[in-house]
Amino acid sequence: MTVQTNLDAKPDVGILSGYLDSLALVERLHRLLLDVIKDEFERVGLLEINAVQALLLYNIGENEVTAGELKSRGYYQGSNVSYNLKKLVDMGYMHHQRCEIDRRSVRVRLTEKGRHVRETVSELFARHAQGLHNKSIVDADGLEIANSMLRRVERYWGDQIRYIY
Repeated sequence: MTVQTNLDAKPDVGILSGYLDSLALVERLHRLLLDVIKDEFERVGLLEINAVQALLLYNIGENEVTAGELKSRGYYQGSNVSYNLKKLVDMGYMHHQRCEIDRRSVRVRLTEKGRHVRETVSELFARHAQGLHNKSIVDADGLEIANSMLRRVERYWGDQIRYIY
């Protein structure tokens, strides 16, 4: 029995164009998010850390995690996680402790200084969410639709990675 695949089929021009526009938009939005955080930090005089490190603190929140857990959650890729965690520990934004069970693993959590950064980012996000709503740019239903679509793309990409291996 032969299994026929659609790999040789050319994509519909409209869907390909829309997909490529979406990819470019997601990439631009991520860069803009980092710029928005950087600008906020300059405004409040928080110049010691960068936007990527601030997002790392925000995403860790009140949890105690390992670098591996952050990577497996899909927040960060590659060695920059370890580098940024080390920098944040050295600057006093995070505590670190070797795991009792696996001594190779280090668990991290925010210090008071790290929680202050997280709160700054949280307040920025809350202001922006309210601003988007107040200016009728997007409402809760619109965000739900966009998030649903992005989750479906995320699942599709995840399935593609698992399919390769």
